[in-house]
Amino acid sequence: MEENKERNYAKRTAKDYHIFRTIFYYFILYVVVYPYIMWFYKVKIIGRKNLPKKRNILYVPNHVSEMDPPMVAYAVRRPIAFMAKKELFEDDKRSWLIKRLGAFAVNREKPEIATFKTSKEVLKTSWGLGIFPQGGTRKNRKIEDIHKGFVMFAKSMKADMVPISVCGMEEYSKTFRGRDVKIVIGEPISYKLDEDKIVQQWCSEICKNTGYENCMLETNKNNEQIQKEVVNE
Repeated sequence: MEENKERNYAKRTAKDYHIFRTIFYYFILYVVVYPYIMWFYKVKIIGRKNLPKKRNILYVPNHVSEMDPPMVAYAVRRPIAFMAKKELFEDDKRSWLIKRLGAFAVNREKPEIATFKTSKEVLKTSWGLGIFPQGGTRKNRKIEDIHKGFVMFAKSMKADMVPISVCGMEEYSKTFRGRDVKIVIGEPISYKLDEDKIVQQWCSEICKNTGYENCMLETNKNNEQIQKEVVNE
């Protein structure tokens, strides 16, 4: 019974992203989120010109805080259905709202077929699809242990990816007002590139804008060195 319940969190169709849900989303975004952001933060949006006009797009931001989804939606000015870890849907206090804001569940250890199907359904609508390559929130100012599942989703749907850097939210909960936040929208990354190249470009874009340490670059160098040593042996 519990398994079916979890699958229901991942299963959605294009009809679920109807006009009333879209209106509700914009209401929350502009009546609740926008005033909140304007009151508590000094937000600067850079790179809106990089947003493609076509709908078949994945938004792939770095993940620092729970404010990232509304921040990203505010930056791109579009409803975004975010893929969220299934544990969030087990929290009664949060699940009511996040479900009505279009989010759907993903099992980060073993993605279900329903999650793939829902992703494709979202892209049939006026909504965008959001995936966090880091999985959970990271405040250590490092880009590491990236989940490559976002590449798999992009390739299966033939959707380019827009890297979005959220800068300045690492300690947002410790400051009542005045926190400077910068959101940088990068140029789309083609789904046609090799998997490692896509991850490399995403990491480089995020690190360039946030100043984070690119640990994935060191990992790739170490792997290449190991491969050379194996070949030489």
